[in-house]
Amino acid sequence: MLTLASEISAFKKYCNSLTTYSRRKTREVHIGEVPLGGSHPIRVQSMTTVDTMDTQGSIAQAIRMIDAGCEYVRITAPSLKEAQNLEEIKKGLRQQGYHTPLVADIHFTPNAAELAARIVEKVRINPGNYADKKRFETIEYTDSTYLAELERIRERFIPLVNICKEYGTAMRIGTNHGSLSDRIMSRYGDTPLGMVESALEFIRICEDLHYYDLVISMKASNTQVMVQAYRLLVQKLEEEGLQPYPLHLGVTEAGDGEDGRIKSAVGIGTLLEDGLGDTVRVSLTEEPEYEVPVGYHLVNRYEQRAGHAPIMPLEVIPKDPYSYSRRKSREVLNIGGDQVPRVITDVSRVSHWEYKDFKSIGHFYLPEPDKWTMNDQGCDYIYSGQHPVEFMLPNGLKEIRDYDVWLSSPDKVNKYPLLTLPQWLASEQRHPTLNFLKVSLHEWSDPLLSVLREDSTVVVLLDTDNAHGLAEQRRFFFALVEQQLDVPVMILRKYDALDEERLTLYSATDMGGLLIDGFGDGVMLSIQRHEVADKEEELKRIARHNMISFGILQAARTRMSKTEYISCPSCGRTLFDLQETTAMIRKRTDHLKGVKIGIMGCIVNGPGEMADADYGYVGSGKGKITLYRGQTVVKRSVPSAKAVDELIELIREDGRWLEPQTI
Repeated sequence: MLTLASEISAFKKYCNSLTTYSRRKTREVHIGEVPLGGSHPIRVQSMTTVDTMDTQGSIAQAIRMIDAGCEYVRITAPSLKEAQNLEEIKKGLRQQGYHTPLVADIHFTPNAAELAARIVEKVRINPGNYADKKRFETIEYTDSTYLAELERIRERFIPLVNICKEYGTAMRIGTNHGSLSDRIMSRYGDTPLGMVESALEFIRICEDLHYYDLVISMKASNTQVMVQAYRLLVQKLEEEGLQPYPLHLGVTEAGDGEDGRIKSAVGIGTLLEDGLGDTVRVSLTEEPEYEVPVGYHLVNRYEQRAGHAPIMPLEVIPKDPYSYSRRKSREVLNIGGDQVPRVITDVSRVSHWEYKDFKSIGHFYLPEPDKWTMNDQGCDYIYSGQHPVEFMLPNGLKEIRDYDVWLSSPDKVNKYPLLTLPQWLASEQRHPTLNFLKVSLHEWSDPLLSVLREDSTVVVLLDTDNAHGLAEQRRFFFALVEQQLDVPVMILRKYDALDEERLTLYSATDMGGLLIDGFGDGVMLSIQRHEVADKEEELKRIARHNMISFGILQAARTRMSKTEYISCPSCGRTLFDLQETTAMIRKRTDHLKGVKIGIMGCIVNGPGEMADADYGYVGSGKGKITLYRGQTVVKRSVPSAKAVDELIELIREDGRWLEPQTI
């Protein structure tokens, strides 16, 4: 565990400030006609999914990506023939007037990298498998044998560096959490430090050779690990006196649809908030041109972020930013302590509730037996504000009312009040067990401290109107830790009317970034100043907000409420229709709460990339699937027509299968 002094030092190294938005100043790297880092904008990129040997298909897809705004186009080059064909793809694009830099994606094959480096503007290597083989073996090294391995890597890597220097080619050293080498795993374990050290071994060689056109990434499908690794990388670069290289941000195998967007925003957005990141790639199991607008939604938020309202200065950092630990809070009713983070759903814009309306928040009334049931995303609380529900709620669902409404309610036991600080200080009557106090950092004061310290019924609903809201709310949590206050805190984020995609991405960034650091005992998402035109439309909006809230908790790894799919975004190596297969598997298994299923298009993104998965479905040949339990092969060469059934049978054998319920 870091000492407090080292935490302060580390904080100063991993970002410029935790209270003022300030983008990290990095070295400028020239990549064709689109330089990266320095004072240049945060770039957005993506990767083709067409077979690299399909020249015209690759060109057409690259053009669609570029027309969507893609600033770098990455193409897989798993062998020499694909690396050679990059020349034809590049020639075809240039003939049509497209000069966007191309990036060759390399796994396992140094000779392909050396060829590609003579053709394209940038190569990406994975230090986990560029010069190492992965057999999932634990190896005992002495210092001398470990140094001998490093020398072997150096000899294998130097030719590529020299070629890049000669041709003016940039390089991304891209570590993946799931494909760390056996050597790194044996010495450092499956850790952020292992990820960072894997990259540093190659960076040190580059600097010894005076080659600095580097971009670094620390990707993982686990958002907590990803964020910790990037932070640690920045700290280690400065600690060793290495160059401040630009960062390529991405969450591997984020998945598709809303889940993929939420997971990407939690990981990428958290780092962008602290001024880290020079280029982003949002990895979705969709066509690559659909990834690009998502990337722009994430990065464009920071164009006007400088000049935000000031935040209370920070003298001491009481939290290790390189590991996860949940802030300890006392338990008030079912909030805080060891309870899972709770979801409050804002229903305050609906004035007349009926039993059937509760399906929008995961609670279902069954008229025939006259009883309630709920799904795994049934919210824990509703905030009704000025429009209370006038009948008994489903068992387990609790209602929060504005204080004045609660005061006039006949039932002051089963309903809970929401007070502002002035109301609290002037109040004579409150709930004997649970009271919500809505405050923000600018209300930090001795009277507030007295309430938080002396009243065991209070749960804070933490608000912010600051454009740099994550930082302001985090500063509130830091203040609680400084004062040794264990009051539970629910994170409230309010947004003006936004389109659906930006609402998803912004809320996932703002709340997920706090949850990743162990802050928050629950979430509440609210939309401000929109017209309620139609009750049914409002119920759809409420259902969406409820789903987003649970999605954020899952993406931050703090509350699992549904099946998680770790699916790669597809590329030229993919051996089956990844989008169709993911949809098919999701349709059969999306009721399995907490089960993680990896869906990988080929063996390159196989057992390593799905390191967190409970089960794996991996392409191993045309029409052939290999099934995994964790990282262990269970069945090989399963015909794709039978593979989903075989996957379900595997889950059934482990006692984790549940028959889907119809509500």
